Amino acid sequence: MELVSSSRSTLSSCSRLVAPSRSSSTTASAAARRHGKRLLCVLGGDRNDELKIGKRAVLALLLATPTLSLPFSAHAKTKTINPYDERRLLQQNKKIQEANRAPDDFPNFIREGFQVKVVTPDNYITRDSGLIYEDVKVGTGDCPKDGQQVIFHYVGYNESGRRIDSTYIQGSPAKIRLGNKSLVPGFEEGIRDMKPGGKRRLIIPPELGPPVGPSTFFSAKQFEVFDVELLSVQDCQRRTIAFYSDVVCT
Repeated sequence: MELVSSSRSTLSSCSRLVAPSRSSSTTASAAARRHGKRLLCVLGGDRNDELKIGKRAVLALLLATPTLSLPFSAHAKTKTINPYDERRLLQQNKKIQEANRAPDDFPNFIREGFQVKVVTPDNYITRDSGLIYEDVKVGTGDCPKDGQQVIFHYVGYNESGRRIDSTYIQGSPAKIRLGNKSLVPGFEEGIRDMKPGGKRRLIIPPELGPPVGPSTFFSAKQFEVFDVELLSVQDCQRRTIAFYSDVVCT
């Protein structure tokens, strides 16, 4: 009697899942077998039905687990990276330089994000520091030293060939003493071994270029190109008169 009552209570609970109306044990068993795939409740059914439900439950568990389903979704979202189109970027840079009226022999810059390739003729020299230069005209005399003043003209360009500054337009050459960090590192390195009367093109990488930021003239890390003409080199001496002291270069 106890066994029959326990089975009836189990059948009644299953019948409540299958249908809202109460029925006999036979009806509940049949309904459980009929809807067992959805309710996972089979009483008195076949063994095959239980195996089908077990397989579906395992599959649902695998799909519902994030760690197990992650490899499938990641594999489906894999994208193919397009190859680096160097020729297209080179032609694009040339067109921009032509629009900005850059010099005919101006170097080209192939930029893809933060990667930049400089395209120059074979007569350009690249130093270990990254500075690239070409001697258009070699001067005569001695190279400047620390403490001396250099007088020079220059024209500055950016990667697109746009002129950003020129002492020729200003009407007077620049005068800077070497050794006091008044020049851009790449510019000072390039002018140190020039001789008076010489002309040189400097291609300065961002590592040797000017600082960037809202408070500076430059707003991005780019290569800078300078056409430099060294006019003369002067010796400098400090003079003191009473409480006044200055440096005179002649």
